[in-house]
Amino acid sequence: MGKEMDNSTVVLNAQENVGLVQIADDVVAMIAHLAATEVEGVSDMAGNVTNELMGKVGVKRPAKGVRVVVNGRNVRVDLAVTMEYGYSIPATCHHVQEKVKSAVENMTGLNCTDVNIRIAGVRVKG
Repeated sequence: MGKEMDNSTVVLNAQENVGLVQIADDVVAMIAHLAATEVEGVSDMAGNVTNELMGKVGVKRPAKGVRVVVNGRNVRVDLAVTMEYGYSIPATCHHVQEKVKSAVENMTGLNCTDVNIRIAGVRVKG
């Protein structure tokens, strides 16, 4: 239980008479992306230049600005966030960390050990 099958999936439940439950790293990244963008004060997730170029040639990355590292049943989430102007960065980031950790753990059963946030920009409305 909890052993890795390859670099992009983790086995949650391996029972001989039932089968396997696997979660792809991209699914964990999407969960983190959705949870982070639900927090008030977060404008968007920031991608890097490679992600932007890949998107222009038609290759979609489902959760830009999110990187997950799964090690056994532990997962580390790294986020690149664009904030809305006028919101407290420390308070908003704390809320994002709590929301992402809770969403990942509740939906996957994995242990979210770290949620690291890099503020990549500030969006000014108008």
